[in-house]
Amino acid sequence: MHHVMSRGIKGEDILLTDDLKGVFLDFMTEKSKKVHIKILAYCLMNNHYHLVLQNSSGRMSDFMRQLNGQYGMFYRKKQGGEGYVFQNRYKSTIIQKEFYLAMAIAYVLMNPERAGIVKNFEEYKWSSAKEYFSDAESEIVDSSFVNELFSNKEELYRLARRTYLPGLPAKKTRFGDIIGEEHFIEEATEKSDRRKKMDGTQRKRIDDRYFEPVKKVIQEFERKHKIKIENIDIDSFTGKRLRGELLVNFKELSGLIYSEIIEFPIFSDLQLSSLGKLYRDAKKRLRTSGGE
Repeated sequence: MHHVMSRGIKGEDILLTDDLKGVFLDFMTEKSKKVHIKILAYCLMNNHYHLVLQNSSGRMSDFMRQLNGQYGMFYRKKQGGEGYVFQNRYKSTIIQKEFYLAMAIAYVLMNPERAGIVKNFEEYKWSSAKEYFSDAESEIVDSSFVNELFSNKEELYRLARRTYLPGLPAKKTRFGDIIGEEHFIEEATEKSDRRKKMDGTQRKRIDDRYFEPVKKVIQEFERKHKIKIENIDIDSFTGKRLRGELLVNFKELSGLIYSEIIEFPIFSDLQLSSLGKLYRDAKKRLRTSGGE
């Protein structure tokens, strides 16, 4: 998990208008799906932006390069001028899960209120605050993950109000900033040291990880259970459990979102809004039974 911030060159208002923010959001959504990076929260300000994301494919650097590169070209073509659009390299801070992740999301959402742009952060048009605890699944952020992290909207808003900080409590290490407890920082440091000892081929293999193709996930599922997915009896107890496991595989191995998953015939009798609970129940069952 990472908190990412990128600022316009020399403080330039590179996201000044709604049109520019809309274009950036379209690019961000497109690139996150292409490179399989999960966006958990975002906030677009006039001269910078914040993201909380999961480096789910190990290709965060590709995602950021493509996002800032494409938007930079668009901005210069539309607004004129020469040279770089973003100031230096983006800033990335590694985040420990659970409390520290929730804190980072709350901090990002509070940016417009801290800046005095709005009185209540949930009113700001260009953040993900409106994407959570909604009847419709977000096409931009992994709202189901965040909903589960906070349990309800009131908890999210309560933490946001308590996170009225000038900055996140990041600790500097020799390989970058980290938000988390001491043991997490030690583990991250050890992991970084191990990676440095790898040769170039090994490092590239790690950096090139990506979600599995859906076809491969289906084939392996069918091989494991010795049944075609179209032959699963979803009215039976066993069939319902198999469908739940397939849902978990689609989401975690292929990186599909619920609106994509429900297009498969095996899920067509369900409501989109019910997939989140089905996923959580199936994941909990698999974890308990040692199926992960």
